[in-house]
Amino acid sequence: MTIQMMLADDHRMLREGLSRSMSEHGFDVVGEASDGVEAVAMAHRLRPDVILMDVSMPEMDGVEACRQIRSAVPDTKIVMLTMHADQGVLANAIRAGACGYLVKDCSTEEIAAAVRTAFSGDVALSPSLAVSMLEEVRKLTSAPAREDRVVTKREEEVLQLIANGGSTADVADQMFISQKTVKNHLASIYQKLDARDRTQAILRAVRMGIVSLD
Repeated sequence: MTIQMMLADDHRMLREGLSRSMSEHGFDVVGEASDGVEAVAMAHRLRPDVILMDVSMPEMDGVEACRQIRSAVPDTKIVMLTMHADQGVLANAIRAGACGYLVKDCSTEEIAAAVRTAFSGDVALSPSLAVSMLEEVRKLTSAPAREDRVVTKREEEVLQLIANGGSTADVADQMFISQKTVKNHLASIYQKLDARDRTQAILRAVRMGIVSLD
């Protein structure tokens, strides 16, 4: 299956370069937006699988555009692109529902890998941002108090492995189950925790004391 992706960046040269590079990596670039407002409208119309979204754009910034798109088109995954590894922006992007966050000095191969990771349902981060993400998640979670069991013990195990940074394949290997079973567990977890994706599920599970970030 060819992944349909959209680009949102106010720098035309960068946008055109990314479009060529992503096409060469086998993606179908279905649209290019030059600002946040255009990105929201285009996402509504095209409903791409993944959007590469610049953080700093005119009219509406990438984080707010991400929030609006994720609310209206929840199946679309969004990977944020930024010039700097700003922890505050990273926290806001997590809250907005982004499932990936990359600094712009990464290679096109890393961007392509991040798009595929996001499409598969995993979180895509530049390696330099992994620690920052955990720090921001900890800041977003305060004094977790264990509530009555909401998810099953098996689902707790899945959540904990995901919180530890495991991918769908990693969880399947460690639990000796299929990736399809892991995805079924995740679908059940999302429904029970009223979460859009695994990042939001982890945040809520930590707040509830279901999992920990050690």
